[in-house]
Amino acid sequence: MKITPRSARWLIPVVLLLAWLGIGGTLGPYAGKLGEVATNDQAAFLPRSAESTRALEAGEAFARSDALPAIVVWTTDGEPVTQAQRTAATRAVEALAGQPGVVGRPSAALVSDDRLALQAVVRLQPGLGDELPTVLDEVRRAADGVPGTTALIAGPAASQADLSDAFSGIDGLLLGVALGAVLLILLLVYRSVLLPFLIILGSVFALGLACAVVYALADRDVVRVDGQVQGILSILVIGAATDYALLVAARFREEIALGADRAAAALAAVRRSFGAIIASAATVALGLLVLLASDLTNNRALGPVGAIGIVCAVLSTLTFLPAALALLGRAAYWPSRPKSSDASVEGHGVWRRVAATVDRRPRRTWVLTALVLAVFAAFSPSLSAKGVPLDEIFVGDAPSVSAQETLGRHFPGGSGNPAVIIADAGRAAEVTRAARETEGVAAAGTVSASGRPGAGAPLVVDGRVRIDATLESAADSDAAKATVERLRDNVHAVSGARALVGGYTAQQYDTQQTAARDRTLIVPLVLAIILLILVLLLRSVLVPVLLVATVALNFLATLGVSVLVFEHLLGFSGTDASVPLYGFVFLVALGVDYNIFLMSRVREEALTHGSRRGVLRGLTTTGGVITSAGVVLAATFAALMVIPLAFLVQIAFIVAFGVLLDTLVVRSLLVPALVIDLGPRAWWPSSPAAGDSGPAPTAKPHTGG
Repeated sequence: MKITPRSARWLIPVVLLLAWLGIGGTLGPYAGKLGEVATNDQAAFLPRSAESTRALEAGEAFARSDALPAIVVWTTDGEPVTQAQRTAATRAVEALAGQPGVVGRPSAALVSDDRLALQAVVRLQPGLGDELPTVLDEVRRAADGVPGTTALIAGPAASQADLSDAFSGIDGLLLGVALGAVLLILLLVYRSVLLPFLIILGSVFALGLACAVVYALADRDVVRVDGQVQGILSILVIGAATDYALLVAARFREEIALGADRAAAALAAVRRSFGAIIASAATVALGLLVLLASDLTNNRALGPVGAIGIVCAVLSTLTFLPAALALLGRAAYWPSRPKSSDASVEGHGVWRRVAATVDRRPRRTWVLTALVLAVFAAFSPSLSAKGVPLDEIFVGDAPSVSAQETLGRHFPGGSGNPAVIIADAGRAAEVTRAARETEGVAAAGTVSASGRPGAGAPLVVDGRVRIDATLESAADSDAAKATVERLRDNVHAVSGARALVGGYTAQQYDTQQTAARDRTLIVPLVLAIILLILVLLLRSVLVPVLLVATVALNFLATLGVSVLVFEHLLGFSGTDASVPLYGFVFLVALGVDYNIFLMSRVREEALTHGSRRGVLRGLTTTGGVITSAGVVLAATFAALMVIPLAFLVQIAFIVAFGVLLDTLVVRSLLVPALVIDLGPRAWWPSSPAAGDSGPAPTAKPHTGG
């Protein structure tokens, strides 16, 4: 059968639609399988070159380093611990020796200095995965047999179990909340039945493809995935695919309203939105890939995974959606019908009024807007990125947090999370003495073959020993981090010891220091990449510089608001060390999206109508679709709050609030007012404006500042 140009116009959309249906049916299940290759072991996401990471690697030769400590703590009702209770506690945990998941022999129960509590350490096999809660239940049942006491489980094993529980069901819950929010918003905004489902279906296809690619790479250890990366990938793909789809759908509606046939309208929609979508996707994808320059493994993990998601979102938007629109035509918008006013600035009443307001006093508009943002930005330096305390990691109550707080009330603050020192065996005595003499260290001892510090001859592996130093302060406190600094200075001073200091506190300290270094490297790189893309897209220098400056100001203002919200409303005393960088990459890259959508249309209009009228027409025609896209993206990121982890709640608020601020204030008021006030010189060194004579459509005459 001969394929004519006319038949090809319909055959290509059918083939594309069938191809995506095949992708969705075949690869869609991978959106629920990504957890199979994800790890929530935070040791896998430490700074590559940090001393704590080298200490962890060096400590792998010691049997105890391969175990996951579960710390059982018993408390009485205010009565001193009796010898009978101590004996019963010791027997209870020793009975666990040899049971599935338990490594070696648990330690004997120790009495606290106030004699109101006991503690013992049960070492568990690493990598238990879904079996970890079951093993901990067995430990808990054994510990509950001590009369007159209440037993709790603290330590890394309990924290990991709670972390796994927080991410359990992430695929279904997060996806359901995000898609439900997007669908509701689209139904309310567009008052169409079919179009929202098409957009949702396209984003689901994109997510299935992205998850399949990431699954294959993670299964081959090319990329790393944890629960946080997994959740962000889902939100990023759904939000980006929806945003890009709204831009294509708006262009299609304009074309179909002007009388173009379905196939021609779909092709024109792709052609006229292609540049903006590709530039927008490039800013996000390249901004994420810059995270590969980070020394933090979880940052490097998010970079390629997020970029893969963005590419898949673009593929779906530029192929599946146009194919579906080409076949459905006006029916895609049923029960509403595209009218001729949809292709004209005359049909956008709200945004005509916004444009008129901006045009009336542009200088006053951008100055006042910038001042308000600057006031909020003034609070941003007070954002504490020193890490989230253990008792704030989980939003709401978590058993491991309550247990750790109980442990800290009766034993040295660092109990259960000692500083781990790896040193040459020949200098073990000197290193141990240096550790004990360090201010802030409660006790220190070499680890024996039994896995306990100071309980027998040191275990020597390849000429090295492990020394555990219990800190006086809570392991997540600033005081403990200061102790680690002093401890490193003291043990490094022991000649020939080649000492390395690691452990939980050291890891937190190194992560904090590395995150600060990463920000100084990655932030300028991301801004430079975005500026270059904008220069190439808009063929101007001054406008791109202004756009980058406005999104940077928006980011700082968002951080300032976040400081107030986190401290006074949500009760967070600090943020995770990676939160400012994640927030910057997402908010700046995604925030530029809306300015790209606006200014690419402004430039297009300016070629015909002049700079000032081009701004007003661009603002009026894109106002509705960009605002809808911003609300959708904010809603999808807000869905991360269903996961009860402080890190994701903080990221969700920063991105959701920042996107709304950017969409409703920066893109709607600040940027248009700036460009109008500068006039044609804003496009320096090029001059796309055809001229600025004549009144702007439906806007009051420009009267200057």
